[in-house]
Amino acid sequence: MQRFNLQRLKDSFQRKRSTEQDVSDSHLRKRMSGGMHQNEPTPENLTMFQAFEWYVPADQNHWQRLLSALPQLRDIGISNMWIPPGCKATNPQDNGYGIYDLYDLGEFHQKGSRPTKWGSKEDLLQMLAKAEELGIGIYWDTILNHKASADHTERCMAVKVDPNDRTKEIASPEEIESWIGFDFPERGNRYSSQKYHWYHFNGTDYNSLDHSSAIYLLRGKKWSEFVDKEHKNYDYLMFSNLDHTHGEVKEDIKQWGEWLGHELMLKGLRLDAVKHYSDRFQLEFIEHLERTVGSGWFFVAEYWLFSVRGMREYLSRMKHKVSLFDSILLYNFAQVSKTRNADLRKIFEGSLVQIEPHHAVTLVMNHDTQPTQPLAAPFGLWFKPLAYALILLREDGYPCVFYGDLYGIASDSPHNSQFEAPSCRGRLPYLCLARKLYAYGPQINYFDASSCIGFTRLGTWDRPDGLACVMASGSLGKKKMFVGREHAGKIWTEILGLGMGRRQGVEKKVIIDGKGTGEFTCGPMSVAVWVRMDAPNREKFDVQL
Repeated sequence: MQRFNLQRLKDSFQRKRSTEQDVSDSHLRKRMSGGMHQNEPTPENLTMFQAFEWYVPADQNHWQRLLSALPQLRDIGISNMWIPPGCKATNPQDNGYGIYDLYDLGEFHQKGSRPTKWGSKEDLLQMLAKAEELGIGIYWDTILNHKASADHTERCMAVKVDPNDRTKEIASPEEIESWIGFDFPERGNRYSSQKYHWYHFNGTDYNSLDHSSAIYLLRGKKWSEFVDKEHKNYDYLMFSNLDHTHGEVKEDIKQWGEWLGHELMLKGLRLDAVKHYSDRFQLEFIEHLERTVGSGWFFVAEYWLFSVRGMREYLSRMKHKVSLFDSILLYNFAQVSKTRNADLRKIFEGSLVQIEPHHAVTLVMNHDTQPTQPLAAPFGLWFKPLAYALILLREDGYPCVFYGDLYGIASDSPHNSQFEAPSCRGRLPYLCLARKLYAYGPQINYFDASSCIGFTRLGTWDRPDGLACVMASGSLGKKKMFVGREHAGKIWTEILGLGMGRRQGVEKKVIIDGKGTGEFTCGPMSVAVWVRMDAPNREKFDVQL
């Protein structure tokens, strides 16, 4: 296969950056802030795609996989893609969260391989060039809490702390020898001359002198005050924990963010593990990017919290410059999925999207909550289509579709012996396409029965088709719902085929009455989505996507 010149691709990104990004980012800001006005052209709905799952094969071909998938993803309405951490990590099988070198994107032979698990830098740039051509924005998964797989040990004084109360010392200070020195010998001084020594960190987890594992607070250091208060202080998470008060650490990370923005065509960042490092520094980092390369970028933070109050406090500290994944809604979904005849009316209770709809990224599953992972949220399979309908077809939140739900979860791991097929019985692409084509305009909710709810979207002046959605957690569902007087006498048909809409290949039809209402049905423990039979692009739902 042809190899691509890095500088040529990078230069092409810079030439094409400003105008297209400004237009796209303007739409994103307006949609997330509710700032669209009547008679303005209605932009296409935004849909994020998490472009990996935990067990994607470690064959260094994932950038090429995504390259091949991009046209189909764009066709079904994917507008922005969250890609995995592409920096060099501990080994070629590491998903990127055990980060070693921020500046190695698969360019230098370090830690056993030149490419990362996901592929080479050339493959990455080729994929990004195609995404830019198709109008798909890229969000980079950003790991700024720690470093791993050091190049050499260093000695320093440290003290053990209680894992359950990190503010409590449980031993006398001692000299330790820890893997905490980073020289990046293969990269050298390319892109950055910064090397890391013990004093660039405030904590670590291993003492080579006596082969003991513990949480060590380094002598003369403090845990950050501006972190989550779980375990009294949750600054330390894993590996060598960066000290974000150290001037050289702060400047190197900010320089890296600026370098990354010049090196790659990005539209935003996903910030990993923000509970575990200073949110003051996070804000400083984002504001630096906004001044330099990231004007209009979208930032979404992983703050895995089950208190909407805590989420709102974080958003306030961050001056609402970031959005958050709605972890509360995800676990609401998981809980409801375990119960037949569950009360669907309460599905959004306590969620971020209910309180902060313009700063909530809604999701059904991700790499941390998929089966076998520490935060796994087991789902009843029947509920996945309902959950995706609730995040993709409603007006609030910015939905994120998970790679493992769209393509399935791989089985090449001793921890995951069973392949998991694509969710929603293969109909997830149809839900994405329905969002792209029809989920516009005012929303009317019919949350008036515990085991059967529905809603309609009435369309906009330039996207007038609308849709009706009904779902049930028990027996057959039925709702009489308003779709608009302009549809009186029109025939509506169901597009998913999961329940009542199609029996033995024959479509059930609903004729809209003179008042603009119709009686829409769905099968037991299922969901149905209805649109006008003659709606533009309706035929796309009759073929295999």
